[in-house]
Amino acid sequence: MSTPRIILDAVGGDHAPSVVVAGALLALHEFDLEVILVGPDELVQAELTKQLGHQALPSGLRTVHASQVIGMDEHPLSAIRSKRNSSIVVGLGLVARGEAEAFVTAGSTGAAMATAVLELRRIAGINRPALATPFPTRSGPCLLLDVGASAEARPQNLLQFAVMGSIYAERVFGLPSPRVGLLNIGEEESKGNPLYQEANQLLRQAPIRFIGNVEGKDIPSGVADVVVMDGFVGNVLIKLAEGMATNLLDIVRTEIRSNLLTTLLGAGLLPVFRRLRRRLDYAEYGGAPLLGVNGICIVAHGRSNALAIRSAVRVAADAVKHSMLDRIRDGLSETAANVATAQSTEPPS
Repeated sequence: MSTPRIILDAVGGDHAPSVVVAGALLALHEFDLEVILVGPDELVQAELTKQLGHQALPSGLRTVHASQVIGMDEHPLSAIRSKRNSSIVVGLGLVARGEAEAFVTAGSTGAAMATAVLELRRIAGINRPALATPFPTRSGPCLLLDVGASAEARPQNLLQFAVMGSIYAERVFGLPSPRVGLLNIGEEESKGNPLYQEANQLLRQAPIRFIGNVEGKDIPSGVADVVVMDGFVGNVLIKLAEGMATNLLDIVRTEIRSNLLTTLLGAGLLPVFRRLRRRLDYAEYGGAPLLGVNGICIVAHGRSNALAIRSAVRVAADAVKHSMLDRIRDGLSETAANVATAQSTEPPS
């Protein structure tokens, strides 16, 4: 297979372009891929000169000029309509025209999702893409989706999310048979509102390893590899978890520094705290894929550092190398056939 070509939004994120360029250089040093930095040429070239000095550009790196930047606080649809030469619109346009296989940004999530739908189009049969994010658990990362692409969903959407999430976990996480759960208020099939009750029945007909309903308290224990929910619930869940992790680490730090004895004891536990922080660090996991569009689109955290950018580029390249889009299309077709067969054999009510 040819080397993956990854478009990287050079001006996306709170600390761009410095951390984006640094992350691109890290990725090029560690992985077999090409990176195309998209952004205002003068700004990008100045940052490359600052970081590389008199060294030549790495062979796998090139730049594409995009004169405009979409801010985090801009309305997504208004911004992409008025800023057709923004890094997000230009970058995803390159993917749509086949000049690259994947797009990565730490910029506006809303603008990236809206542009991906407009430029890349949805996969046939998908009417609502899903934003997925890795979540640290006791046994490794768990993929949560949808975490904010669509505030509303139908049972068929949750079914498609489950299939796409299962394929992503298999291909990118390297799990041969991912366990897929449906987030709910109880484990029993009858639990939840009509949306989740009907989705439970549909997921049982899908060609995935569906383990049934999963409660929120069980996600951190690693009971499932993929957990499916609507975007409203998912967005609340992931922001709550992020806030709790940050506050927990802050509380522990404050308590350790509260007196001399705890400070001395805490010093001995520093290696443990460093490992804990690493397991909870979003920079290690590489960003959130937008699943359901005809292209690889990875949205990294707005506060991404160079390591997080490097990880997001790696995830994008892995998705390309493992033919994730083709597998998702095949999985959705198989699921539709299974559901149709199951419905045709149901006895009349």
